[in-house]
Amino acid sequence: MSGSVVVRARRVVLPEGERPAAVHVTDGVVTAVTGFDDAGGDPVTLADDEVLLPGLVDSHVHVNEPGRTEWEGFASATRAAAAGGVTTIVDMPLNSIPPTVNVKALQVKRQAAEGQVSVDVAFWGGAVPGNASQLTRLLADGAVGVKCFLLDSGVPEFPPLDDAGLRAALAALATVDGLLIAHCEDDDEIAAAPDPAGTSYPAFLASRPVAAEETAIGRLIAAARDTGARVHAVHLADAGALPMLRAARAEGVRITVETCPHYLTFAAEDVPDGDTAFKCCPPIREASHREALWAALAAGDIDLVVSDHSPCTPELKRLDVGDFGLAWGGIAGLQVALPAVWTGARARGLSLADVVRWMAEAPARLTGLTGKGGIAVGRDADLVAFAPDEQWRVGALHHRNPVTPYAGRELAGVVRAAWLRGRLLQEGGAPLGRLLSRGGTFPAPS
Repeated sequence: MSGSVVVRARRVVLPEGERPAAVHVTDGVVTAVTGFDDAGGDPVTLADDEVLLPGLVDSHVHVNEPGRTEWEGFASATRAAAAGGVTTIVDMPLNSIPPTVNVKALQVKRQAAEGQVSVDVAFWGGAVPGNASQLTRLLADGAVGVKCFLLDSGVPEFPPLDDAGLRAALAALATVDGLLIAHCEDDDEIAAAPDPAGTSYPAFLASRPVAAEETAIGRLIAAARDTGARVHAVHLADAGALPMLRAARAEGVRITVETCPHYLTFAAEDVPDGDTAFKCCPPIREASHREALWAALAAGDIDLVVSDHSPCTPELKRLDVGDFGLAWGGIAGLQVALPAVWTGARARGLSLADVVRWMAEAPARLTGLTGKGGIAVGRDADLVAFAPDEQWRVGALHHRNPVTPYAGRELAGVVRAAWLRGRLLQEGGAPLGRLLSRGGTFPAPS
């Protein structure tokens, strides 16, 4: 953006707290944060029922393009993100084809995204058997870190790491202080569990027991302890793993952890049999886990909240037969992540400043996107006008496919406007997003 704009509100969530303020922007960057009455000129003034938030950073999004663009795609995913107040997403290295497991595949991913993104986009690389030598190259070419699975990922082109492979990846990453993020479920525990076939949600839940998460997280902690590498456990559903995570951190293991809106919103007791829109892995667990995850967020034991947006075509969800064993596992929720989390946070006496910490500041810090995550001088002017008290019912969304467990749910909080680097994002407007690396903006692909 060239030029200047001032956006002000009676409520602005800043790193130091909430207060009336005017945010001054020049060439896409915040240049000053002043008092509300010190806006000068002709400011954009938010309505009295709106709060100015920093744009959210969602560091766990499966865009699936190229290769499975019929599941989602950069154009539709980033429109959904913008509508939900998410101004930066980080794309996962699967389920696209090719998966982002080497520099050439990262370049293919960047070329697929170029020119069609409505928000800023960064990329994870992938760690799979035999590619440990590629991991530092992926980081050097701009990936914010690398992801691995500790069990079958569900797609054959992205196989899991065994303990030897995990330690080889961590040893390589430790040489450059790179980050590995891991899907933590254990194949052996799941193999010993009941089969998930059929329409019964309790049967599906029993097929992905808490022991699978806890065993895999224990493996990740042990490998991180032995290598000194930085690790991050994605999409925690099992509150029973929290004591081992707390203990590991207390002894100096460099591990962080996230959870997701669907684990904070839904409970296994309420999932209808046959409603495979709710299927994800690890699964939505009982209400006792949900409440313990909320308590852990409030206490700082969980670092961030991200969507794990993992859509597919309606056919792959097998709504025709409602079979949890056959259905693809993944929740479509990118556009509703902010209101879903705010609805739950407000009900538990938590604040918008808490939500911003979990959904903007912490994901930006995790991914090294230092220009994102907060309204502060020198950072990108990614801003959201949010009406926290407005109620709405989830209907049509910008996701490519309409299947979501949030359909018809009443939520609190509406995104009324968003600015990306000081430019207003408008439905149907030109794509304004850029492709990011941990150190800044990617050059345009040749």
